[in-house]
Amino acid sequence: MRQELKKVQQALNQKIIGKDHQLTLAITCLLANGHLLIEDLPGMGKTTLSHALSQVFGLQYSRIQFTSDLLPSDMLGVNIFHSHEQDETKRFSFRHGPIFSQVVLADELNRASPKTQSALLEAMEERQVSIDGTTHALPTPFFVIATQNPSSQSGTYPLPESQLDRFFMRISLGYPAWEAEKAMLLQKDVSAPLAQILNEEDLDQMQQAVTRIHTSDAIIHYILRLVSESRESNEYPNPLSPRASRALLQGAKAWAFVTGRDYVTPEDVQAVFVAITAHRLTAPAHQSTHSMQMSAFDGEKLSQKLLDSVDPLAA
Repeated sequence: MRQELKKVQQALNQKIIGKDHQLTLAITCLLANGHLLIEDLPGMGKTTLSHALSQVFGLQYSRIQFTSDLLPSDMLGVNIFHSHEQDETKRFSFRHGPIFSQVVLADELNRASPKTQSALLEAMEERQVSIDGTTHALPTPFFVIATQNPSSQSGTYPLPESQLDRFFMRISLGYPAWEAEKAMLLQKDVSAPLAQILNEEDLDQMQQAVTRIHTSDAIIHYILRLVSESRESNEYPNPLSPRASRALLQGAKAWAFVTGRDYVTPEDVQAVFVAITAHRLTAPAHQSTHSMQMSAFDGEKLSQKLLDSVDPLAA
């Protein structure tokens, strides 16, 4: 499985050049059975990444463009009444919305109203939707890649901290390096789809293998010291929740699997720490003016500061 996973990484690196670490994080998030949030400026490759992931894993893909007038029913689906049938056969039937896919790109999530945002996040958490009292299960696997524009841009509805916490990981692609962008400009047939390398059965086996990665007590204690430091120190306005500590453990296991080991090291925790915690440590909007201006970059600085403050070798 790891050999096939290397082929996946190579294929993605050819599609999105010079972003090896971010691509490995995205694969890690998928193997950990989480959901991914990408915050970046338009045109950085967020849509390309989501589509490429679905292609190499052979997963059904859909894209939802979030706008201010998007309704929850536009995303989840709606019951249709068949009035043209005969009286005895008139009935309702459920028309599935675009969320019923294995990989869902929620493009520009923070341009939608809070009501629509909440409907998506509930589906992410429960892996099902309820329409008119009937529950409909979402496909398996179910992987949401949400993108959001920086909150400084006009027409955005910032996600509340409680909803940000539902995302397993947040990454940012950023501008490419000179050589990487030159290679991108020299690419031919950039719209050509990637060949399928794995399938959903392979992905399920990998996700199951991740849960079996060995974790020692020392690693568990390291994670607990990190989250405890965020709660006990006054330097972190939004302490890490138990959901964050579970995400750290699962993310470290998935990173260890991707890098070819069946046990977790402190370096695995450190490799995923910023991506898993930066969006959770960002200050609540109701605090000081300085806190209100905090960006993704500020959250990453807080996360790195927390990581640097805890010794992985401490007893």
